[in-house]
Amino acid sequence: MDTQQKDLSYFKLRLKELLHTSFPEKAYDNKFIEQRSSWAANAYEGAFSSGNAIEQCNEIANYILFEGLHFSKFDTVFQVVCNEFDTIMADEELRPFALKIFPVCEPVFSGYELTDDFAYGYEFDLLYTEITGTIAIWIEENGLQ
Repeated sequence: MDTQQKDLSYFKLRLKELLHTSFPEKAYDNKFIEQRSSWAANAYEGAFSSGNAIEQCNEIANYILFEGLHFSKFDTVFQVVCNEFDTIMADEELRPFALKIFPVCEPVFSGYELTDDFAYGYEFDLLYTEITGTIAIWIEENGLQ
């Protein structure tokens, strides 16, 4: 296996792990995964060829690999489920429930300008409250099924 292919596999695996964990809506977008992984591998190789230290090469590649993937809508929904509804379901049911309720909550996000640092702004509290309400209403109407 040549170095480029090895690097590409490494970046692809790292990106897939993040997507499966925090961005399930993108987890099976193979075109996105291939493109991002390729860009990151090329950036790493270019930075290394230019004489950058390994740490700098990794920073450059990671910036490209994870660009726009710092704020996760799913992680927000999962956080709300874990913090606000953990007393009404078992721990092992929290993530599956968050995955199920995620499409119901997704329209709420359209009312906010989501940036990579959104979770650190004052509007995050408003979003958190709105997501909590959306989930509570859904549970009231549909149960936990």
